[in-house]
Amino acid sequence: MFLAEFFGLFSLSALVTWGFLMAFFFNLFVYSLDVKRRTTLLLSSLVMVVSYSVTDYLFTWISYYNTTYFDWAIHDLITIICLIFVYKLSKTTTPSLLYLLIGLSINLMLALLMHLDIFINKNIEPWFLWDIYTFGVTFIDLVMIVALIVDKDFLGLHKLKNKIVSLFLRPKIARDCN
Repeated sequence: MFLAEFFGLFSLSALVTWGFLMAFFFNLFVYSLDVKRRTTLLLSSLVMVVSYSVTDYLFTWISYYNTTYFDWAIHDLITIICLIFVYKLSKTTTPSLLYLLIGLSINLMLALLMHLDIFINKNIEPWFLWDIYTFGVTFIDLVMIVALIVDKDFLGLHKLKNKIVSLFLRPKIARDCN
């Protein structure tokens, strides 16, 4: 809970929402200049800014005290579904799309673990998982913002994905050829 105490709960979520807004404006600007005509990048940044803006407003101002970690997990799942829809609609991908899908999936799993710990197991004592959640979600959100701006495989996730896919597909292809 150190980050929330240091920055304040409202300003940290506002910073992340602002970051997604700036990433969207940057991609809109680049798209309008015809530098990068990747609709997937533009639409995925739009999905992220709308998602984080709506939930920041709804969860923070309207129902902050009634919000559970399960609500955050559902929010991440809906955002993932919207990003997959954008991918299916545009039929193209960008390096940042994988970062968004992986980041939101990790955030979803962390939120479900927190929900399990606090609401199912009734744990009220802070421990290591709570710190992982606080730092992890904030770090992942910032990585997703950077991914939308630079649109490069700066952490090597695409290389890792390709190695994993080839590792699992290569034996199948070899069996099929025999």
